[in-house]
Amino acid sequence: MTVLRGPNHVFEFVNNAYERLFGDRGYVGKTVREAFPELEGQGFYEWLDEVYASGKRFVAERISAELRHPGAATGLRFLDFIYEPIMDEAGRVSGIFCEGFDVTSVHLGAQALRESEERLRVAQEAGGIGTFELLPETSEIVVSDEFCRLWGVPSVEKKPVNFFLDLIHPEDREQVSTSRVELPQQALDYIEYRIRRPDTGETRWMARRGQAATDTATGRTRYFGVSYDITARREAEEELRRLNETLEARVAEALAERKLFVDIVEGTDAFVQVADAEFRWLAINRAAADEFERIFGVRPAVGQSMLDLLAHLPEQRDAVRDVWSRALAGEEFTAVAKLGEPSRDARFYEMNYRILRAPDRTMLCAYQFAYDVTERMQEQGRLAETEEALRQAQKMEAVGQLTGGVAHDFNNLLTVIKSSTDLLKRPNLPEERRQRYIGAISDTVGRAAKLTGQLLAFARRQALRPEVFDVGQGVSALSDMVGTLTGSRIRIDTDIPDEPCFINADPSQFHTAIVNMAANARDAMNGEGRLSITVHPMSAIPAIRRHPPREGDFVAVCIEDTGTGIAPENIDRIFEPFFTTKEVGQGTGLGLSQVFGFAKQSGGEVRVQSEVGKGTMFVLYLPRVAAEAAAPTIESEPLVDGHGTRVLVVEDNIEVGTFATQTLAELGYVTTWATNAAEALAELAKDAASFDVVFSDVVMPGMSGIDLGHEIRRLYHDLPVVLVSGYSHVLAQNGTDGFELLHKPYSVEQLSRFLRKAVTWKRRRGIVAASVR
Repeated sequence: MTVLRGPNHVFEFVNNAYERLFGDRGYVGKTVREAFPELEGQGFYEWLDEVYASGKRFVAERISAELRHPGAATGLRFLDFIYEPIMDEAGRVSGIFCEGFDVTSVHLGAQALRESEERLRVAQEAGGIGTFELLPETSEIVVSDEFCRLWGVPSVEKKPVNFFLDLIHPEDREQVSTSRVELPQQALDYIEYRIRRPDTGETRWMARRGQAATDTATGRTRYFGVSYDITARREAEEELRRLNETLEARVAEALAERKLFVDIVEGTDAFVQVADAEFRWLAINRAAADEFERIFGVRPAVGQSMLDLLAHLPEQRDAVRDVWSRALAGEEFTAVAKLGEPSRDARFYEMNYRILRAPDRTMLCAYQFAYDVTERMQEQGRLAETEEALRQAQKMEAVGQLTGGVAHDFNNLLTVIKSSTDLLKRPNLPEERRQRYIGAISDTVGRAAKLTGQLLAFARRQALRPEVFDVGQGVSALSDMVGTLTGSRIRIDTDIPDEPCFINADPSQFHTAIVNMAANARDAMNGEGRLSITVHPMSAIPAIRRHPPREGDFVAVCIEDTGTGIAPENIDRIFEPFFTTKEVGQGTGLGLSQVFGFAKQSGGEVRVQSEVGKGTMFVLYLPRVAAEAAAPTIESEPLVDGHGTRVLVVEDNIEVGTFATQTLAELGYVTTWATNAAEALAELAKDAASFDVVFSDVVMPGMSGIDLGHEIRRLYHDLPVVLVSGYSHVLAQNGTDGFELLHKPYSVEQLSRFLRKAVTWKRRRGIVAASVR
């Protein structure tokens, strides 16, 4: 006990028991916080403060405290104590009387007892053992919960003995009742008997074992025992007895089965071999031994090493070791290899290797089933040659259709241009007609450019200008156009996911592909029906047109119609150029070809499913990419005309070069014309600062426009380069390498816009550089 004074709880008195419990800390004159700093945060300071402030007693039982004894580490103790306020004459609290006891050992003992009882209960439940105590003086029996569970009765603490005797099978009841002990020192007999569980009605086998114990103080004898379910054991014993009765028959049957298996293995055409980790034969059937001898010239036997036996054929030995090493390393696989001494007979074999393991899964050996597949391999080779010839024939047929289609369409376009130019030559032509013929020429050139673009897309040769954009937004932006295209009698349903699905593709070609598929659906529905456009992410592309599935992140654009469907014989041809099932004049046969070419060149695929009379579904798969931050756009400085802008034109074609320089001159540009890259570099070497922009063709003799652009970028990095091309396989495969690309044929407005953009970029870059300096 101790006495504390004042609001700071200063020790005034401490008895010896207190010091023994908490150690000598020089208490008198110290505050509680000074004497017991380790009690910070454990609530004791606060309880003292509350008693002092309120004048109310505080009683605690089994309170845990982390306390430190001098010279020892902090330890957990459990305390019973009371804080009693001390009042002065005026009735105010002047101190606190503290009295307590260390009940750690009592608390831990009670806790250990509870844990022991819980462990006993868990052990009984886990082991399926019920305990009981027999009370002869009252003919009652005290049972555990597990005992009640095993017997199928509700949990009770005590029941009359006869209650449980009535549950015992009538044939076993007498031996149980006569097995009750009469002598205090006699142990309860071990017996086995059947009971009928009242909860399920099933019959179970139980075992009982017990013993007697006499209390020396009172002379009272107590009888303890256990009861447990042995049904599984009795059933196993019964099964074992039954098996023993038929053991000889089963052994004979097993021997017959083994002989049958051996006969099958020996009689099969398969070559069966078993080998250990040292490449020694553990077993080999007759067919394998005969084949080995035929192709290698030596006959194998169990116990021999296959590597030693093939020592005279180093190459064959190494080939055999390579395939068996994989199997003996634990790999299960199938391989096809050509084996055999060439001077004798080399054959193709399909070899299936498997592992034989012990019950603990360790590898014992490897075994092989092999078959001669030489004829099959030769047949596959002939089939592959036939398929390749068929593909070549189909390709040539497509080329023939392509050539005829191109000639037909371009002749139609040239007819319009030729007729318009002839009419423009007529004297005194009214201005209205002159404008009409000029417009016809301009429109025809646009259609010709679109035709070549579609052809290049199908051939996967079109120079795409990929950008990262959201497919959902792209489809949403096209919905109005698709509605106008299909007409009011076709209902358009779109399903766009909330999560953006970004792809890196040419937006213009993407839009064209969607429009082409929508137009195909419109024609299939004869202008009336429902068109569904759905966008959703995919984790793989399924197998399409004999191509295996491809895993990865993709975006699928599904366009489904309720039209007439596509006949099965036409499914494989719909992507061929100029192939169409429409009447003459209703389609070029290039729309779906463009879709196919765009998908392939963008790293994706296109799949079609159709059923005649029910409709068609096209699915365009494109690789999905992460979103990119949109680059800030810089508005071009508006130029009234090209006056003062100096352009180095690089063009090897005389007609195109003349037209380009004349056009630029009409727009107010100052031009210098070089017919190849070497001339252009020579002009720049004289005075590169005299030019504002280089306008170069891509395909030229010698150095290409792309290579020229890279050389200009290296030598004159501030000089912008604009490339122009009708087609380049380099651009189709590798892109524009960061250069602006103007496609032929181009309009005057397009030419002016591209050059103005390049020059504006150069001027703004110069302004930024000057401001930095």
